[in-house]
Amino acid sequence: MVGIHDGFHPKKKDERLSMNDMTDTTRLTDIVTRLVEAARRAGADAADAVTLRSRSQGVTVRLGKVESTEAAESDDVALRVLVGQRTASVSANATSDPAAIAERAVAMARVSPEDPFQGLVDPTRLTRAPKDLDLYDATEISAEALRAAALEMEEAALAVEGVKNSGGASASSGLGGLVLATSEGFVGHYTRSRFSRSVSVIAGEGTAMERDYDYSMRLHQTDLEAPAAIGRSAGERAVRRLNARKAKTGPATVIYDPRVARGLAGHLAGAINGASVARKTSFLRDRMGQPVASSAITVTDDPLRRRGLASRPFDGEGVEGEALVMIEKGVLAHWFLSHATARELGLETNGRGSRSASSVSPSSTNLAIEPGETSPQDLIASVKSGFYVTEVFGQGVNMVTGEYSRGASGYWIENGELAYPVSEITIAANMKDMFLNMVPASDVDRNHGTAAPTLLVEGMTIAGE
Repeated sequence: MVGIHDGFHPKKKDERLSMNDMTDTTRLTDIVTRLVEAARRAGADAADAVTLRSRSQGVTVRLGKVESTEAAESDDVALRVLVGQRTASVSANATSDPAAIAERAVAMARVSPEDPFQGLVDPTRLTRAPKDLDLYDATEISAEALRAAALEMEEAALAVEGVKNSGGASASSGLGGLVLATSEGFVGHYTRSRFSRSVSVIAGEGTAMERDYDYSMRLHQTDLEAPAAIGRSAGERAVRRLNARKAKTGPATVIYDPRVARGLAGHLAGAINGASVARKTSFLRDRMGQPVASSAITVTDDPLRRRGLASRPFDGEGVEGEALVMIEKGVLAHWFLSHATARELGLETNGRGSRSASSVSPSSTNLAIEPGETSPQDLIASVKSGFYVTEVFGQGVNMVTGEYSRGASGYWIENGELAYPVSEITIAANMKDMFLNMVPASDVDRNHGTAAPTLLVEGMTIAGE
């Protein structure tokens, strides 16, 4: 497959669209429909076209002053054509001539290499009645309201005793929309709003400084956490990290805070992505139907969850994905599959095709490591000596072999309690073993596209002093 992109030039400030204009898909539906029709006239055997629309605005403050105010809008249009087993795509401005785009795409496809796995989804798999998942909140947030929220967060964080400086606070709102048409007769669209607040602060002074943050992101503005609560949490988290020590090198039981555990869930999602399996770049590529985690671990993925941060009524190919148990009591049951990846693996798509401007690739949606029955407090209390991780950094994750080595900070556990902060250490193991020795707590927060509870992992290695 080959592709080309024509640069999109955002509208000038005085040409900005109203929220109603941004969610009116009539014009965009007409554009993608005409692109598909033009492709067929130009000689394509099949085609699909997509418009990806986005709007965002945000305000960042630091130490009581506005540092930046930004706004952006874009409409990205892409046409994908198939000529026999050859395919090509062209991305362009929404105002470009459909006939010219189609002729260019077909000409490119005719000279591209054959790909036996590319193609459009069978018409019987296309959704004809996309569900309303309550993904869009039409609330208009002014720049002044965003500024006020950012200032309130920062003020609350700086009011925490021990906090000495601010890394900045920001508030933003926006939306993203997708309109898809295929030569198989599918036409669909959805719009998803997004609101966020975040703040970062520094506690302590000199070489003893520690930084931490907190944030909230939701599809509906009224679901956001209050600015003062976010700021207070960020400040308290930073202060708790003061006077950190190093831990001794050796084996240890490690407990992951939910915020960090979501990263482990993301690594697992990457390992069961059909594209990685097809490329043989996953450490779980040959484990379908086998235990890949402890029997306490069940992993689900649900694209149709109402108000889910990663929900969608259909995927980038027009398929409605159903809720799946990806790993059931430790046993691997599914890969994430788009149409082309599924064909390469001899399987059927499960509606996990994620659309960029020019291509479709599989991805997770609302992924969750399901909670266990033990509270996080009892999970910590069960550990006589171990490490509670609140932050990891570095890029020490090998998705081919499963080797895992990350810089980390958090708290040392002594006699079942968080005893003192720890920093400047490394935690390491192989993810094949980590998931097999994992115990989930009961505290999963599903307000994230990738969710996980507190996780206990036995048998890891700490490199400290």
